[in-house]
Amino acid sequence: MPLKICCISAEMTPFAKAGGLADVSGALVKYLRAAGHDIRLFLPGYSSIKREGLERYPVEFLQDVPVRIGALDYKFSVETVRLPGSQAFIYLIDCPAMYARPALYTQDPDEYRRFLLLTHAAFLCCQRMGFAPQILHCNDWHTAMAPLWLRSIYRWDALFARTRSVMTIHNIGYQGVVGAVAGGELLAGAGIELLHQEELRAGRINMLRHGLLYADLLTTVSPSYAREIQTAEYGMGLEDTLRARSDSLLGILNGVDYEEWDPRVDRYLPRHFGAAQLGVKAGLKQEFLARLGLAAAERRPLVGMVSRLATQKGFDLLIDALPELLATRDFNLAVLGTGEPQYEAFFTQLEQQHPGRVYFKCGYSDELAHWIEAASDLFLMPSHYEPCGLNQMYSLRYGTVPIVRRTGGLADSVQHFDVATGTGTGILFNDYNEVAVSWAIGYALDLYQQKGAWRRLVQNGMAQDFSWNRQIQRYVEAYERLAQP
Repeated sequence: MPLKICCISAEMTPFAKAGGLADVSGALVKYLRAAGHDIRLFLPGYSSIKREGLERYPVEFLQDVPVRIGALDYKFSVETVRLPGSQAFIYLIDCPAMYARPALYTQDPDEYRRFLLLTHAAFLCCQRMGFAPQILHCNDWHTAMAPLWLRSIYRWDALFARTRSVMTIHNIGYQGVVGAVAGGELLAGAGIELLHQEELRAGRINMLRHGLLYADLLTTVSPSYAREIQTAEYGMGLEDTLRARSDSLLGILNGVDYEEWDPRVDRYLPRHFGAAQLGVKAGLKQEFLARLGLAAAERRPLVGMVSRLATQKGFDLLIDALPELLATRDFNLAVLGTGEPQYEAFFTQLEQQHPGRVYFKCGYSDELAHWIEAASDLFLMPSHYEPCGLNQMYSLRYGTVPIVRRTGGLADSVQHFDVATGTGTGILFNDYNEVAVSWAIGYALDLYQQKGAWRRLVQNGMAQDFSWNRQIQRYVEAYERLAQP
């Protein structure tokens, strides 16, 4: 039976992306719509969205819709846009006062208000469409007030009488904490007693916590991360709420869009390959080394990284580990990313100190990201914590062996290789320190010299299937359980 789903998200691939939230939102729409479900996703109409060439139409009855947030009045208009490569359409909420800014996210004092407007707009659009969703799917702090609003501000409307809410945590490190003075804006006249009283007395309101308190179902993006965030180490102050709701918390590993990330069809590669054509991969590596100005040598592996340069991703470990490894071991390194200044400076200096062995591109490029996955022998992800991660799953498909820390989705998608049995898909390390990451990289470099074991390891990884076609069924099953009368 087809489901009716209202989804609200601050990001969605390919329109607006800052992290993994965008990939999940885009996949949910694409694959749920292909499976016959009526999913309507509402996204801010950021001015940075490139609209030229998109199939898009204004929604005539959703123009200049008024909405009040606290004492402030706004208007928004809606246009529907086809998701490229899909039959699905999504809804862009256009409100220049809120979304005509240079970046998706800002440090502006009204940042929280931008997403309160998005959440109100989703409810108001459903009302004007006469769309009665069985599932209201909210994502991260930006839309975390929606489950509470479903039980308060919009409770009067019979349209939502059977709507059940899902709150997905993509990264618990971002929580949407605002001053208590914003309570009137967040509740729009509903009783202040609905807010978390202890935090209110402390002078703050944590928007994400309210999503965790009021949603019918909580999900996050890997089984291991669902367990980790119930601990003080990873819960970022919300572990008490999550432990209290552990029976309603479900970890669903993100999937991979293999139409986009598969060396057999990759549009960025001049030649394609699968597990039986590893010679093509070797040839692409030689082309890539020449392109980057890296020196080729017999059995010299290429280690790749594509990442946001942030402490969460484990780069503080590499500041200590990589210089020593480059001084004592034979490998090349290609890094693509941007982020915290100290890490950008570190890789810039590393490239200068090791010409012909280290390449660093500060920024992002889809083409370069695909080439690094295809041409590298190893892919390094030493994350402190990783809710899901996608690059390790991309790497497996491309025959690029992942070196990862055993945390979150990395632990759920990579199995440590056992030379004796020939089982496993990558290299895992446990402790978050320089010694552990240096051991993992060194062990991987040693394995690379064992041709038979290395080929087995590569082919094990390429045989894995993390497709969204499989993972989306977990969401459907969860939705169906909630939607039962």
